[in-house]
Amino acid sequence: MNYKMIAYVLGRIFLVEAALLLLPLGTAALYGDGTVRVFLLTITILVLLGLLLGARTPKDTTIFAREGLVVAALAWVLMSLFGALPFRLSGEIPSMVDAFFEVVSGFTTTGSSILTDIEGMSRGLLMWRSFTHWVGGVGVLVFAMAVLPLGDGRGMHLMRAEVPGVTVGKMSSKLRDSARINYAIYFGLTVAEIVLLLIGRMPLYDALINAFGSAGTGGFSHLAASVGAYDNVYYELVIGVFMLLFGVNFNLYYLVLLGRVREALRSEEMRVYFGIVAAAVVAITVNITQMYGSAWQALRHAFFQVSSIITTTGFATQNFDLWPNFSKTILVCIMFFGACTGSTGGGLKIARIVILVKASVRDLQKALHPRAVTSVRFEGKPLESKTLNSVHVYLTLYIILFVGSVLLLSLEHFDLVTTFTAVTACLNNIGPGLAMVGPTGNFANFSAWGKLLLSFDMLAGRLELFPMLVLFAPSVWRRKRHTPAAR
Repeated sequence: MNYKMIAYVLGRIFLVEAALLLLPLGTAALYGDGTVRVFLLTITILVLLGLLLGARTPKDTTIFAREGLVVAALAWVLMSLFGALPFRLSGEIPSMVDAFFEVVSGFTTTGSSILTDIEGMSRGLLMWRSFTHWVGGVGVLVFAMAVLPLGDGRGMHLMRAEVPGVTVGKMSSKLRDSARINYAIYFGLTVAEIVLLLIGRMPLYDALINAFGSAGTGGFSHLAASVGAYDNVYYELVIGVFMLLFGVNFNLYYLVLLGRVREALRSEEMRVYFGIVAAAVVAITVNITQMYGSAWQALRHAFFQVSSIITTTGFATQNFDLWPNFSKTILVCIMFFGACTGSTGGGLKIARIVILVKASVRDLQKALHPRAVTSVRFEGKPLESKTLNSVHVYLTLYIILFVGSVLLLSLEHFDLVTTFTAVTACLNNIGPGLAMVGPTGNFANFSAWGKLLLSFDMLAGRLELFPMLVLFAPSVWRRKRHTPAAR
């Protein structure tokens, strides 16, 4: 284990976080909300730690797979700890566990909250709370790839540890260029959404909050009623469409920029993704039409909530916990599906769902016709057994972690729906669940250890399980050197 290189990268990450805190610092100064001091103190701490750990490049800059996994996990945990300091130091969230939960929820783009009086929070802290969504959307390590002096051979292990999906592809032959392209697309889509919201006369502060939430598919709002507080069809349409756009694989946008539109449109995962959205919207619209008195109102709310839930954003315009069981069941199902590989959305990912279904059909065919030679094809190409195995391993670990978390959280003695959907919302980075943790509820009533368990689930879900799990493997921390092949 190359501890010096791990410390060096973490030091640079702290400097990045210090720079990111300048936006909420500026917001606090602009509105004079009294939180300037806590932001300055947090920035100072991060800069000092960053310079201490990352001032000198180690002689051995080697990063292999396990260093990449450890750096990813530690970076997200430590960024969340330091990111929680402004909330704790200001006294607006008195408990450090609560502050940590809130910031983990932000960085992992989950959107679950312990706040009971959101509108009573200061503007600077609310801006930081929502900005963590935008930072965590593509990933802080991907951002670091664009600015840190790490070669492709070392950086690829960091990117593999953080970018969600079945595989990690590079938009360019150079990893740093890929990271820059990723963030350029991300930034461009975010600006486009902000402009469209401003055209609809949404205040700039509100436009930034809502754009950060939908871009990172996080869902934090500065209003207790979320997007529903505006009761504005135009805002709902813009935010709903952009949530879906941020749930698409960013590689497809790059293909469009290169003029390869037909190739992008042939994406199997994207077609399944929009097909599920369309089917869910139609089914829920039919089911809730009587509640709203017109098909148009039902379609309006069904589209927004399906867009919000499948992309794991968590914005709300209605209390869907009051919808019929059929509609709520559909929403819970698509909580597990999630968005596309290579997007900012969470969940299992559509690609994994498609591969698992195809693999099951292939196995059934082999049971009926043992001598038949069949393969699983995805995106027009046959999948290697290594890819299929990784999908099955991921699903196995996912189920183990999910069931274990539900069992542990059941010790809190809340009702089954609350417990089940709380874990579902956190592990899949959704935000709201049902019952006590529904769109009008929150996670404040869970105990400190329950919040820490759910924080772990949020981090594990955002980082695709493995980085968080390897932290508990003793072999990872041994100092014994291995050959590159073994590492």
